[in-house]
Formats: sequence, structure tokens, C-alpha cells
Amino acid sequence: LRPARAAPRIRLYSLNCLDWSLLTPATKEMVAQAEQLKGRFQGDPSFEYNFAEINPQAAETLFEGGKEPVIKEEARLIATIEQIDRAVGIVPRGAFVKTPLGSVHENRHFEGLSLVEAKKLSSYFHFTEPVNLKNKTLLEKANLDPSTDFLDSLEHDIPPGSWSVQLEKGGAVVVLRSLLWLGLTFYHVPMTKQYGYIYFGTGEKNVDLPFML
Repeated sequence: LRPARAAPRIRLYSLNCLDWSLLTPATKEMVAQAEQLKGRFQGDPSFEYNFAEINPQAAETLFEGGKEPVIKEEARLIATIEQIDRAVGIVPRGAFVKTPLGSVHENRHFEGLSLVEAKKLSSYFHFTEPVNLKNKTLLEKANLDPSTDFLDSLEHDIPPGSWSVQLEKGGAVVVLRSLLWLGLTFYHVPMTKQYGYIYFGTGEKNVDLPFML
């Protein structure tokens, strides 16, 4: 993360956990192409997926645009990380503040959520550009603090029930697990500044979730 927390992040990848390579920023086109790919990663950044075998219509569109109907696994990795961060990258309410000038910084006065608040989905925000917040009415925004409530809350995520909230170690740790991106785990130790999330998964979105709930 950069000093201005809302700025684009620097992302790296490694095949051996010793040598690291820089990933370029994801583009909308890259994300749209990666969403059409199915199956697990090959583990080879230079591996090429052929759209002619996956989606002939998409391949034809790329041909007409003068582009090769292929996407490298490195680009798919970039797009998948972007999708995961955008969909399930979360922070506790109050962990970040937005200044009147629009910049976002860590809240030095944040001392963690209480146990009661930590068990509510409304106490956690997506750490990305808000979408639902812009659609709220003035009446709904009246009770929001613009310095802390400037992100989208998890309580309105679609489909409802896409998050599992659990207490670990007798309530000493609150754990949120995403059912949309299986393998995404967020933790927060109530009344402390300790929180974070990590993803261990296949890089495949659980598109069957609406039928499983």
C-alpha cells in the first residue's frame, strides 16, 4: 500500500518466494477477458489461453479489433487479484479516515471494534471505490460520518449470505470468510488495531453461490 491508502496498490508475484516480479496495473479489458476463463491456474506466467477454444464470439471480437485472441496467465493473475481485492478486500469501520481534501489515511485513533460491533457485517467496509454509497438517499446519509463512512458496507453485499462470521478462541478473534471467493479469510482482534485478510484459493470465483444459499 502507498502512503495515500486509496491510491493504486503495488502488486508482486513469485514462483519460488525468493524472486519477485512486478505486476502491471489491471485494466477493464483485462478483467473482462479474465472473467471468461474457467479452470485453475497453470502456474506458468507465460502460458497462453486461447479464446477461440473458450469463447469463439470473444475471439472474433478481438480479431476484428486487430488483437490476438489470447491472454497470458500473468494477465489473468493481475485481473484475478484485482477482482478479489475489489469484491472481498475489507477493513473494519473506522480503521481509515477520509480528509476534507479527499485523501485517505490510517486512523491513528482507531483502537479496534468492540466485540458486539465486530460481529456485525455493517462494521466492515469494502476497501475500494464505493458503489452502493453513491445510490443512498440524503436521508440514509444523514446518520453517516463522512470521515469514516465513505466506503460500502458488507451488509448490502449480493447475494445476501455471502459472508460467514465466526468467533475463534472464545471470542478473542472475529473471523469473516467469503463464500463468493472461497479461500478469502479476514480476521480482527476486537479492541485492538490487529486486522487483515489473506487469500489461499484456486483463483476461481464461486459462481454457483446463489444456488447454494
